[in-house]
Amino acid sequence: MASSEEDGGAASEEKESNNLKRIRGKGTVATAWLTFYNIAMTAGWLVLAMTMMRFYMQKGTHKGLYRSIARTLKFFQTFALVEVGHCAIGLIRTSVIVTGVQVSSRIFMVWFVTSSIRQIQNEESVVLFLVVWTLTEITRYSYYTFNLLHHLPYFIKWARYTLFIVLYPLGVLGELLTIYSALPFVRRSGMYSMRLPNKYNVSFDYYYCLVIIMLSYIPLFPQLFFHMLRQRRRVLHGEVIVEKDD
Repeated sequence: MASSEEDGGAASEEKESNNLKRIRGKGTVATAWLTFYNIAMTAGWLVLAMTMMRFYMQKGTHKGLYRSIARTLKFFQTFALVEVGHCAIGLIRTSVIVTGVQVSSRIFMVWFVTSSIRQIQNEESVVLFLVVWTLTEITRYSYYTFNLLHHLPYFIKWARYTLFIVLYPLGVLGELLTIYSALPFVRRSGMYSMRLPNKYNVSFDYYYCLVIIMLSYIPLFPQLFFHMLRQRRRVLHGEVIVEKDD
């Protein structure tokens, strides 16, 4: 689920604090690299935000917006694969699998849905998830940057653990509507599909793959959203969350 990165609170502040302590313990090189990385990603998403605003102010329409930012979006979203490497080498103590799924789901939406099917690029749903992603990433990378610099404004902390209440559902809605609008084009074109018979003796239908992805949002969204609400109460209000044993 691409919007699973729009958590605003998917990890507790205590865990993130421990991560930062471990990073500092590894030396200034690791800290310097992560600071540079997060500053660069914050700047990249700020550029995307300004480009989108400038386009709409000049054109007065969202049509053509995606095409104008596609190259920059592809670069910064794909570059986020570096975060999987951070986890793999122990720079950040976070699950490689979870991070990999989160990043790859975003990349999938960009490369294999929106960029691959030009007919849907002017859909309002595309603009919706783009705006949500942009606001989310600016907040998230700003949070990491200020934390690494030992100066975290309360507003940034509040935004990271609050904006998801609105942004997460809107992002999921935008992604689902975008995938749904792509289905007719995928079915007609047969793109990314393999029909039998073929030399590999393998069948794959991209249309049904997209349907399964859409259905996966049903169990995943409530779990992630309520988990984030619990983390918000823990971080912003100091509540102790007691996990019940099954």
